[in-house]
Amino acid sequence: MGLLNNLVFRKMDAFIQYQNDLYNKNKRDFADLGSINWMNQWAMEYHEQARKELLDAIGATLLFKETKPYHNHISKGCSICGAGQWSCLFITGVCNANCFYCPASQNTEELPQSQGLTFETPESYAEYINHFGFTGASFSGGEPLLVFDKVVAYLKAIRQMCSPDVYTWMYTNGILGSPAIFETLGREGLNEVRFDIGATRYKLDAVAMVQNSIPVVTIEIPAVPEKVELIKELLPQMEALGVQNLNLHQLRLTRYNAPKLLKHNYTYIPAERPIVAESELAALEIIKHVHQTGLKLGVNYCSFHYKNRFQKAGFRKIVAQKFIHPEEIITQNGY
Repeated sequence: MGLLNNLVFRKMDAFIQYQNDLYNKNKRDFADLGSINWMNQWAMEYHEQARKELLDAIGATLLFKETKPYHNHISKGCSICGAGQWSCLFITGVCNANCFYCPASQNTEELPQSQGLTFETPESYAEYINHFGFTGASFSGGEPLLVFDKVVAYLKAIRQMCSPDVYTWMYTNGILGSPAIFETLGREGLNEVRFDIGATRYKLDAVAMVQNSIPVVTIEIPAVPEKVELIKELLPQMEALGVQNLNLHQLRLTRYNAPKLLKHNYTYIPAERPIVAESELAALEIIKHVHQTGLKLGVNYCSFHYKNRFQKAGFRKIVAQKFIHPEEIITQNGY
């Protein structure tokens, strides 16, 4: 027992040291931005208790060591993501919205790229999907509808050169959407469209344009604490418009969005990247509401820890299969 206790204490000491290192790193990285409400130990205990109470009330399915709770169901795209079988193509670096929570500037036109690799032609991207055996591919940005013809060209290449089972989806703010555009995307084989309605003051106009032309409609937004009650009010309208999924992300602080984000009265957790504590509780509160009201909408919370740890590990495992030597093994984290 003495040896076991010693190992436990050593592990706890290492974890505490790791937390201290993260806290100090975050404070150094953002020291020039003035006073930031970093989470202290007392606030962390309160946050963890509030989080536990919400999870207990929801009765949600908890995936990836409780970093991805969901209720009712999640989209096929999210399942593929969790398995590491997804490639996200950033088809443009430019966006036509100005969301206060956006983590990057998104004002530079670039070649389509994924995981640091650029793809000058649609065919080269389709070959990349085939080489690594991805079962899902998405179009992101920036705003993909700014380069609509390019989206169609890359989508066509996937449909012509890859397995018909490859699941495809597109992220959009919907500002440039039209019934004709969504009909074209559906006809070319897009399986799912995901709307960030936070970019349009939570209007559902673009969502209404889909009209069953694309099989799966999802709303994917950051969980903004001030908008919880508004989202609750919109949920029945979402269902009436055929929205099947609501994906909620955690707000995080970056050098780019700091001037806007720090105007809000948020508490920041010094993780691998600074994240907003209230954003997590907001997401869980919305899931709780869906559970209590009996709505059929599938809703999931995509936390920063899930993205930073499990999503990346899943991708590494897929890529590692192509480079592993016979005498090597792939670790649980994909190394």
